[in-house]
Amino acid sequence: MGLSKEERRLRIRRRIRKTVSGTADAPRLSVFRSNKEIYAQIIDDTTGTTLAAASSRDEGVAKADNKQSTAAAVGKSIAEKAIAAGISVVRFDRGGYLYHGRVKSLADGAREGGLKF
Repeated sequence: MGLSKEERRLRIRRRIRKTVSGTADAPRLSVFRSNKEIYAQIIDDTTGTTLAAASSRDEGVAKADNKQSTAAAVGKSIAEKAIAAGISVVRFDRGGYLYHGRVKSLADGAREGGLKF
């Protein structure tokens, strides 16, 4: 028997987290994707605190016709919150998902919003 999709993603996620770690200078931009929604957090791993968070469930995020443009709006939203908190450089953590589709749209939206990674 092979691995389930979730087990495979978690294995990849652990492999990514070995190298990607957020500091006070460059916190980690973590992405979680469910079937309906997408979530992003900016995390300082040295203290274990979430510095900013945004999701497609937030009031300020415009619901679009498709999930990809909603993900881009979440990316812009997290970038605005990060810049307001004084964060301009982050390390991107794709959370075991392929850098494609909604995850890529969120990253592009965050870059458009002014984050560097």
